[in-house]
Amino acid sequence: MEKLDRFVAMLTAESALQNLVAKPSLEVVWQRHIADSAQLLEYFPRETGRWLDLGTGAGLPGVIIAIMRPEWPVMLVESRRRRIEWLLRVTGELELPYCQVIGKRLEQVETVPVSVISARAFAPLATILDLSARFSTSETVWLLPKGRSAAQELNALDTKQKQLFHVKQSVTDRESGIIVGKLS
Repeated sequence: MEKLDRFVAMLTAESALQNLVAKPSLEVVWQRHIADSAQLLEYFPRETGRWLDLGTGAGLPGVIIAIMRPEWPVMLVESRRRRIEWLLRVTGELELPYCQVIGKRLEQVETVPVSVISARAFAPLATILDLSARFSTSETVWLLPKGRSAAQELNALDTKQKQLFHVKQSVTDRESGIIVGKLS
């Protein structure tokens, strides 16, 4: 809890300097960002390999996962320089040794197999699948909080891909969904 408190303080302070999260969401930061990120742990077993968080931005959900499961390797992919610098400060100050900040566009990241792929507000579902399928194995779980657009984005996939994923109800917002599945 101490590290989560420190993260919230750092997020709030940095949000005054750069647009990490919507300002109104800071009033409900624990529900909107912390619990919303933490709920992803429900869909994956306690033992895992690498967790890949795409376009992590403010470190959501990746930093929250790294705080709650400090023994897991978490890779935060972010291409924007100011956010990279901030994420490096956060992971250093919160002493998250297995949380790696990868300051590159996803297309430039070395392909490695991962156990989990997450993305929150990164890109439309079809784009996420196209850009990151190369990191996926038959065991990789995809956890994609998509808000109100979850069902719509899932329905836009081709029939084969659509059958591999489903929408789970978010516990933090009854109108939001999380797309969960495996590519094969």
